Amino acid sequence: MADYKTKDIRNIALLGHGSEGKTTLTEAMLFAAGMIDRQGKVEAGNTVTDFDPEENKRTISISAATAPVEWKGTKINVIDVPGYFDFIGEMMGPLRVVETAAIVVGAVSGLTVGAEKAWAYSKKNNVARMFIVNKMDAENANYERTIEQLRDKFGSSVVPVLLPMGEGAAFKGVVNVLENKAYSGKGKDLKEVPVPADMKDAIESATAEITEAAAEAVDELLEKYFEEGELSHEEILQGFSAGMKSGTIVPVVPVSAVSGIGVAKLLDIMSAYLHSPEHTEYTGVNPKNGEVVTRKGSDPFSAFVFKTVADPFVGKLSLLKVCSGTLTSGTALYNANAEKPEKAGGLFLMRGKNQVNVGQVNAGDIAALSKLQLTNTGDTLCDANNPVRFEKIEFPEPCVQKAVFAAKQGEEDKVFGGLARLQEEDPSIRLEKNVETTETILWGQGELHLDVIRNKLQSKFGANAVLQDPRIPYRETIRKTVSCQGRHKKQSGGHGQFGDVWIEFRPIGDTNIDFEFEDAVVGGVVPRNFIPSVEKGLRENIKKGVLAGYPMVGLHAKLYDGSYHPVDSSEMAFKTAARIAYKKGCMDASPVLLEPIMHVEVLVPDEYMGDVMGDMNKRRGRIMGMNQVDGLQQVVAEAPLAEMFKYATDLRSMTQARGSFSMKFERYEEVPGDVAKKIIESAQKDEDEDE
Repeated sequence: MADYKTKDIRNIALLGHGSEGKTTLTEAMLFAAGMIDRQGKVEAGNTVTDFDPEENKRTISISAATAPVEWKGTKINVIDVPGYFDFIGEMMGPLRVVETAAIVVGAVSGLTVGAEKAWAYSKKNNVARMFIVNKMDAENANYERTIEQLRDKFGSSVVPVLLPMGEGAAFKGVVNVLENKAYSGKGKDLKEVPVPADMKDAIESATAEITEAAAEAVDELLEKYFEEGELSHEEILQGFSAGMKSGTIVPVVPVSAVSGIGVAKLLDIMSAYLHSPEHTEYTGVNPKNGEVVTRKGSDPFSAFVFKTVADPFVGKLSLLKVCSGTLTSGTALYNANAEKPEKAGGLFLMRGKNQVNVGQVNAGDIAALSKLQLTNTGDTLCDANNPVRFEKIEFPEPCVQKAVFAAKQGEEDKVFGGLARLQEEDPSIRLEKNVETTETILWGQGELHLDVIRNKLQSKFGANAVLQDPRIPYRETIRKTVSCQGRHKKQSGGHGQFGDVWIEFRPIGDTNIDFEFEDAVVGGVVPRNFIPSVEKGLRENIKKGVLAGYPMVGLHAKLYDGSYHPVDSSEMAFKTAARIAYKKGCMDASPVLLEPIMHVEVLVPDEYMGDVMGDMNKRRGRIMGMNQVDGLQQVVAEAPLAEMFKYATDLRSMTQARGSFSMKFERYEEVPGDVAKKIIESAQKDEDEDE
């Protein structure tokens, strides 16, 4: 592959809803450019960018993959991004390194929630946008209806730059509105043809829309347009370019990725009109002194790592964008996040899983380094003498959790080592240890996401894991004050055992405090040397409550009386007496189960409010308030953790995937009697089985 200068590079992320044809379109672009001899199919499992066994098995994209396309003197770095919401984390890295987000929508399905989300994330990352209307050859395809849907949602910035000649089975080519030229066919059969006479009105209308949008993008052009009512071709292109950069112009093009019609002209649009990284400035901080610094192409070397691939055979591959300077296989690397030098194994361009060795990569280009030891996704590599650290990637908070176990005893290291490697590859998952339940919890974006992680663990690292709903960390406490005697007496020849205590148990009133011990013994009825044993005996036993074996909290114990035997009393005897008093006393002190209550914030469009609130009530939730946030309704609620395990899936179903939520622990509350009864019965059953 040729050595491309910054001005000749285009970086484009293909985004959109699942199954709209992004991977097929990537194949069609590679095939049209002669980069591959044969166009692969997703169903056949032979596409360039879907190469993971999980992708081939499920026939969906799971990971973002790069596919550089050489076209008429430019290099178009296409990043094929998964569309399914469980893999939304894969969108975050690419949006940090591209200049344009090409959002794919279907000519039949029209505007989808996936397209809406892609738009929102692209806008948040200040990335220029365009729409590609795919499947123009499908039955019931309708370009005009799709554009109207896009305009209704995103405004008049949406303008067609290519118009289709025919729709459905009659789709045979496209008209370039900017050139007023028509092209029929595909590949070697692509040829310029006369502009169809019946499209004259549509072309004039589209030209007027583009001219008006171009004028609005540049103040000087707007003045001229008001005065003269028209702009020259060069001025339209100038305004078009400025509007693309500012987001006031969003071009639309029709294609059929399967047949290839329109793909060559799409590549022409990308090559001729989309932005290069030439004038892009990147803002970061100097890690040495915290000062804000900027980098542009001609500055000393810096690069941003936007994705990591963990391969058990090849080792770790770090995909990056060179933000400034030049990267060669001999460039001295400095990791600004770890603040240490870094050494790479090799420099490559990636086309799917295939690595192409290169000697040099210029500013604005996308490449990969192998075997970096310290570098993770979101890190900055730079020149040690000119350090800069760019902002890390903000990944969505995972919202589905499962307890993860090794399928076979003795394979724990293999499972959790593999998961740590997969976490490098996919930072949208999280692994944490629950101290109370002793379970390791795997968090992800959805149940499909976690299932894919489990399968990848097996296929990549040969580690079999089991995923289950996590145990809920219930707790127990008491509601009233009681006094109880704990007496332990045992005679078995020789020294016996004797310990006798009177303890008052009362609720502290604050379940954030586990336990308080008060020594109120007077007159030496319990010798001083045995009092620590009483406290120790209680502390050991509150780990297991009296109702269902969950930890006891909010318990105050006052040792105020007792007796001892000068020969038979011992530390062990008083620990045992304390245990007897604890069990008897707490059973009489109106014990109750407590459950974790979560603070939940749900964001949904207005039309789903009723469903969301009704569903929250069914989950024993309480609505605490409602707010307007970024044009959406925010429902603030509190709900028991036990009712929230399937919420991510249910919310997605309820809101056609337009809803999102976050939750965090708030406090513990008493479990309602009927629910508590089932939990206690279940705990008793588990205990009986263990015995």
